[in-house]
Amino acid sequence: MNLRVLRLLTFATLLFCLSAPVWAEVTWFPLGPFGGDARSFATDPKDPKHIYLGTATGWVYDSHDGGATWKRIAQIAHRNDLVIDHILPDATDSQRLMVAAWKVDSPDGGLWISDDGGMTWYAQAEMHGQSIRALARSSSNPNELVAGTLRGVYRSLDDGTHWKQISPEGSTEIHEVESIAIDPANPEVIYAGTWHLPWKTTDGGVHWANIKQGIIDDSDVFSIIVDPADPKIVYASACSGIYKSVDAAGKFTKIQGIPTTARRTRKLAQDPKHLNTVFAGTTEGLYRTLDAGEHWNLLTPPDLIVNDVYIDPANPDRVLLATDRGGVLASDNAGESFRASNTGFSSRQITAYAAEPHNPASLYVGVVNDKETGGVFTSRDAGVTWEHESAGLGGRDVFSLAATQDGVILAGTNHGIFRLQEGSWVDTGLLVSASRPAPVLVGAKAKTAAKTAHPRPAARPVAAKSVEHLDELVYTLDPQVNDIYAGTSSGLLRADAFGNNWSRMPSLKLDDVRYLSIEGRTLLAASLKDIAISTDAGQSWKPVPLPPTLDQVSALSLDDHETIWVGGREGLFRSSDMGATWQQTRDLDLNDVDSLYFDRAEDRLLVTTAQSNFVFSVHLPDYKVHYWNSGWRLRFARPVGDHLVAATLFDGMVVQPRMVDSAVAPMKLENSASPPAVTAAANPSTTTTTEKP
Repeated sequence: MNLRVLRLLTFATLLFCLSAPVWAEVTWFPLGPFGGDARSFATDPKDPKHIYLGTATGWVYDSHDGGATWKRIAQIAHRNDLVIDHILPDATDSQRLMVAAWKVDSPDGGLWISDDGGMTWYAQAEMHGQSIRALARSSSNPNELVAGTLRGVYRSLDDGTHWKQISPEGSTEIHEVESIAIDPANPEVIYAGTWHLPWKTTDGGVHWANIKQGIIDDSDVFSIIVDPADPKIVYASACSGIYKSVDAAGKFTKIQGIPTTARRTRKLAQDPKHLNTVFAGTTEGLYRTLDAGEHWNLLTPPDLIVNDVYIDPANPDRVLLATDRGGVLASDNAGESFRASNTGFSSRQITAYAAEPHNPASLYVGVVNDKETGGVFTSRDAGVTWEHESAGLGGRDVFSLAATQDGVILAGTNHGIFRLQEGSWVDTGLLVSASRPAPVLVGAKAKTAAKTAHPRPAARPVAAKSVEHLDELVYTLDPQVNDIYAGTSSGLLRADAFGNNWSRMPSLKLDDVRYLSIEGRTLLAASLKDIAISTDAGQSWKPVPLPPTLDQVSALSLDDHETIWVGGREGLFRSSDMGATWQQTRDLDLNDVDSLYFDRAEDRLLVTTAQSNFVFSVHLPDYKVHYWNSGWRLRFARPVGDHLVAATLFDGMVVQPRMVDSAVAPMKLENSASPPAVTAAANPSTTTTTEKP
């Protein structure tokens, strides 16, 4: 890696180090690529440029420049399965924040409170385990908070310290509450939108009335807003459309102008200075009305999923959108046009990685679940900046990447293999089967052919080739000098060095090749339950018995010392005799191994686990171990120059700040009965090593 790139990395690292004290706990620094799923906004009542951002992975971000740049504050409860749809800053104390969260496909969730500006959080006991889908504060009584959960409606009158259910317990009607609104003039008047229909109380929850008149039956109510100047005007969005009432929800009238396909309006937002201007964030773009709902215009492409809309109260021309996959979009002209505003925010699921052999600062990463906004991202400066380079992939998920010595870049997707050519990806997945002889004619057809044929010596039957299109999921790509191998959902494939003429390797009897490692003429392949090895470049294969205590393979590697390494939920295993015997690594807590990578340049094995923040480096062949506390749960780690970069589970790439190195001697990997605890390593901002006790 050149000196300029190293300087850029060092500068970026120092910039993150100086940005906030909270980074002392997150010691590897995010590199992007920026974007991903953004869920919710909130603003500091004392500073409209101080904006909070909630994600679908438990992280809370904030911005001090109106959403131009972002930084992570904390991950709630250190959980990556919490969706944060509501952040509530205190009206008088900017250091006090509340976060309401829920878990997908589960009734789990809760309410968390911070008293130090989001640095640390604690759970509110009375709301523990509640799937909280809505949260609002009364503008006339700031100590009153109302929450909507799957169980019903809850209220706090002491700024969130204590909570009480105000909807009937066990109600078969007022439950699965998705939206909440409080009358700005009378805090006793509360609106609650459920997965069925909306409800209203005028006495703080003592009595509730169904306010469904004018609304189509069984409508999920996603958002409710009350006009701050005239509380009789109420807007409600549902799966059946947008509705408006001018008599405090006595009767609703359906607003026309929103297409049927865009009726799932997740968020309604009213311009605080121009109350006739209302934005509707739908699953098919952002709509806006300038005349209180009479007419609507689509402001964005219709494939945009909008989760939240923020309007700057000091400058209503400044509008932010929290979107699926696209992250944060910003407008400075009241929504007429938008641009990405994701610097510092990354919520990408990185599943693939490659670096050019002759230019290790040129990196490629592949993502899943982001459709057209995902695919492949490239960096020419070791991850300091990224460009989206996915033209031609058609929104496919990318599970594997390869960069060859000849400069060929390949992407293995959920539907075939693609090659990068002049900035666009071209489908190269033409699968050529083995040659087959021409059909042998028998009976009458054979006699007819004999009569019409010219007398000449008998010739060998003409061979024919069968060509089909490769549409399998490609788990792994492994380029060699003369060939490229691909592990797919239909077995092992091989192509030439340019990724052409793919063919199956029928000698391997594994239908699902998820893991592949190659050293010279030795090939190691595995499915979830089986391992096979070939020592003759794939001509023949032998089964390799799994370690007796390993239930399922989740990582595989072969080093150049003829040692097989296998990882899984039960730990890390190695065999030096082709699987005849196995040794389990017990010195370190290596459960849930999710990645193994043999770093030939440093003669080491890099190991990551899904349930810890550590990267382990096993030096070969003496098995000495170094480990680093990255501060993140990781999918894999790779070397870039003298640094390591790694992919987090859901939050993009991170880089190792190799500015200080520990002088402590490394430990030799043995098979001791009791592993030392490594979950609380020494100074996490340095490379951490340990010595065997």
